[in-house]
Amino acid sequence: MNHVTDLPSLVSLALDLGAEQIPGWSDKEKELANEAPTGRCDVSGIADLIRAGSDPLGEAFCSIRDAESRRPLGQTYTPTPIVNSMIKWAGQKGTPTRVVDPGVGSGRYLLAAGREWPSTFLLGADVDPIATLMARANLAVNNMASRARIELVDYRALDLEPHDGMTAFIGNPPYVRHHQIHTKWKKWLTRQASDFKLPASQLAGLHVHFFLATAKYARPGDIGTFITSAEWLDVNYGRLVRDLLLNQLGGDAVHVIDPSASPFADATTTGAVSCFTVGSSVKSMRLRSVKAVKDLGSLKGGRAISRERLQEATRWSPLVRVTPKLEEGLVELGELCRVHRGQVTGANAVWVADPSAVKLPNDVLYPSITKAKELFAAGENLNDLSSLRVVIDLPSDLDELDTASRRKVERFLRVAKKQGADATYIAKARKAWWSVGLRAPAPILATYMARRPPAFVRNDAEARHINIAHGLYPRDELAPAALDGLAHYLRTSVTLGQGRTYAGGLTKFEPREMERLPVPHPEVLLHHAAADAARLEPKRA
Repeated sequence: MNHVTDLPSLVSLALDLGAEQIPGWSDKEKELANEAPTGRCDVSGIADLIRAGSDPLGEAFCSIRDAESRRPLGQTYTPTPIVNSMIKWAGQKGTPTRVVDPGVGSGRYLLAAGREWPSTFLLGADVDPIATLMARANLAVNNMASRARIELVDYRALDLEPHDGMTAFIGNPPYVRHHQIHTKWKKWLTRQASDFKLPASQLAGLHVHFFLATAKYARPGDIGTFITSAEWLDVNYGRLVRDLLLNQLGGDAVHVIDPSASPFADATTTGAVSCFTVGSSVKSMRLRSVKAVKDLGSLKGGRAISRERLQEATRWSPLVRVTPKLEEGLVELGELCRVHRGQVTGANAVWVADPSAVKLPNDVLYPSITKAKELFAAGENLNDLSSLRVVIDLPSDLDELDTASRRKVERFLRVAKKQGADATYIAKARKAWWSVGLRAPAPILATYMARRPPAFVRNDAEARHINIAHGLYPRDELAPAALDGLAHYLRTSVTLGQGRTYAGGLTKFEPREMERLPVPHPEVLLHHAAADAARLEPKRA
């Protein structure tokens, strides 16, 4: 398909393959069809590839429109093995009389469903007219025109007609972050969730909207399986999905794919395949983690977790993983140290400054880690504060200041108020809006979100840190050599797979997740430190 190098030629190819045979045409698609070049190539070979199960149109689309360009619409196309696993699971529930794909793309799910169930009606929705044209072409080539319909419409606004028999909702809802979602749809989310008497967060990604829309459309006896980012298992906005699976959607299982398996060619993320049977009473759900896509199979297996435990848990990913028994000599980091995220300032532009640019007493200026890259650059030890910015941390009681210092502080606070520093949510929650309240220096500082394993740095310079880093605070006093050994062990042993990977490839370690990391017992750390010192000590004559 070397001749398909732009979207007009892809539209032309879809038309030549018979896209016009599939009902549901929109004005936008007609407009693209009228503008498309004609008579570009012989399509017989391409049609043969489509009939054989390939998706040359979808592959061409992903080549023409790169991952970055597709991200605003959340267009990540699902690999065939995952599609097949989801279709197999649905088949175990019976033969659906209708399949609905909420983000049809090039039609991979509908094609697989159409081949599996020769009499099932196939309905797909998408907001991209290029995608709907590709889906139409693929369905037409496979002789499914008489039992298919494609709609150019937002799934949340789909007019889904009543239907006799079981509907299967199957697909890959688009991953779009909340800041790219229009206000009207955020209001829709709140309104629809309230109909189910469920709370909804305006920070929810688009995949959460699609779970809610499905709960609105589905009827008892319908089934569904969606693959999404696994974020909803743990984040606050994911509570709506968790509530829906425990109630309206009738959750059956969640299968989590390890990010190292790279289930999607153009997105580094932990994928979660959710399965549900609408109207079923959820007494437990099966949760399973798989290392590779091939291990998904027909989406069987997993540990049964009781409804009560799922309801109590604020995060589900720890329930997915079976915590391995710690090797002899190892303990959880949390037994040795509390892990605390740094303080939120509420307005970094006000409270974080270059020390040379602020005229305040030195005793209210605290050299601090304010960017993760500062820890990555520090290496094993942070010994020098000179390159760091300062956090302005004023005492709650300004009467503690001498007259000259008080005058400088009050002058600064007048400027800060003009910048709105007193009106932020964080400032209003403080005892005194001007007092950031930094924690004491942590002997070990750690990054917690990156596309690489965390940095663990010995904080010999006693820098403070804000909320871009974690501080490790020993529960009981640890000798400097033990702290050195602990930081070294964490630097050399912690992997990305021990954190939570989001769409886009960022891996995050929440404080409690970091506390579960296995580390040597302090006695082991001291033993290794002594052995290292002995090796480095010059031999005596």
